[in-house]
Amino acid sequence: MCGIISVVDRAGNRMDGSKIKKALSLMDERGSGEGAGYAAYGVYPEFADCYALHVFFDNIVETKSFVDDLLKIWGTIEHDEEIPTFEGPNLKKVHTPWRYFFRPDASLMSGTPSPEEDIVTYLVMKVNTSIPGALVYSSGKNIGVFKAAGWPEDVADFYRIQDYEGYIWLAHNRYPTNTKGWWGGAHPFNLLDWSVIHNGEITSYGTNRRYIESFGYRCTMFTDTEVVAYLVDLLARKHGLDEEMAVRALAPPFWDDIDAMPRKEKEMNLAIRLAYGSAMMNGPFAIVVANSEGICGFSDRIKLRPLIAAEKGDRLYISSEEAAIRCMEPELDRVWMPRAGEPVIGRVR
Repeated sequence: MCGIISVVDRAGNRMDGSKIKKALSLMDERGSGEGAGYAAYGVYPEFADCYALHVFFDNIVETKSFVDDLLKIWGTIEHDEEIPTFEGPNLKKVHTPWRYFFRPDASLMSGTPSPEEDIVTYLVMKVNTSIPGALVYSSGKNIGVFKAAGWPEDVADFYRIQDYEGYIWLAHNRYPTNTKGWWGGAHPFNLLDWSVIHNGEITSYGTNRRYIESFGYRCTMFTDTEVVAYLVDLLARKHGLDEEMAVRALAPPFWDDIDAMPRKEKEMNLAIRLAYGSAMMNGPFAIVVANSEGICGFSDRIKLRPLIAAEKGDRLYISSEEAAIRCMEPELDRVWMPRAGEPVIGRVR
């Protein structure tokens, strides 16, 4: 089940959230009303140099001071505020969404390759594992994730998604299977510059989780998609793989296909399989990953979940359904179904 839709404007022009709200709501039958969410890039231009930390608080009075104190040890809070929300008959505020615009002190981790990002990653893991009643669910620069347990249209109205503008949008309607529906379990999942939406089931979750936690990540949100977000951060940011190589690591060709490749291609794919065997994801899935430079969509190796791509001018769309894309853009230049395991990549120029 699950409905996913994403769009990137490759010229960097920002779009408001009204159309993607309508498109995701068109796929209500793919969800259960227990989780929906949106992510936008370019949404905080006034604080573009700060990390925008979105936090769910169970109780502001009891918990927020602990998060404040931790952040102040590692940098400067430039501004913080409650994220504006508007309760409706179908969605009440179970947690208080809060946002910090945070500037880490890179000198505190000067010996690491990317000190600011390493500090923010540490803080996300630290808050989510040691401060009860607080959950950091968005942590990138100029990125905002807005999610809750509800139907797509109710979550969009709760955050007034139409008031935000971004040059990349991701949206997800959840049908939980192995875990309960709750606010933290809704998609998108985010860490630093990476955001992920996912339809399907990662049956290799246990192996993937043990692998990613061996690198210091901590999984706290009880869903396989969290592992995907951390795997992408490890492969792309820490190990420097480009989009195509990261996809080959996560959804590699079958051994028989590798054996039939020309020698150089065979050697490269063999090396990826051997190096990242524990990162390989099994099961039926369709995934879209975004960062500030674009989006990348791909499916499992035999395409057990649908994935459609389309273009109109500078905009690339990736979705579960063509109808959802046409809800945003009725007249398209091109529509196609990517092959199993084939990445669809749209980069901002």
